[in-house]
Amino acid sequence: MPEHASLDDLEAAPHARPFEAGEPTVIRLALEADERVDPHTHPEREIVLYLRSGRLEVDLDEETYDVAPGDVVRFDGRREVSPYAVEDSEALLVLAQRSD
Repeated sequence: MPEHASLDDLEAAPHARPFEAGEPTVIRLALEADERVDPHTHPEREIVLYLRSGRLEVDLDEETYDVAPGDVVRFDGRREVSPYAVEDSEALLVLAQRSD
């Protein structure tokens, strides 16, 4: 049977999981303006970030990417990532096991 969840009903911040088990891992990221997630990696994963609302600056290693609502960013989880909220923002992250 398929699982169904509403992202708007998730209240945990900054991270909430609409589906508790299984692959891929899905996370709702909610950041208030001027909030940053400390630099980190997910070495066993490939990441897709979809920005639903707000505006993010996403640091990947030494590069910074401006991300607007509707943008999708895909990157290797071995890269050091640190999202920064330019304004209140909500994103959906999908972390999939590496395919190589």
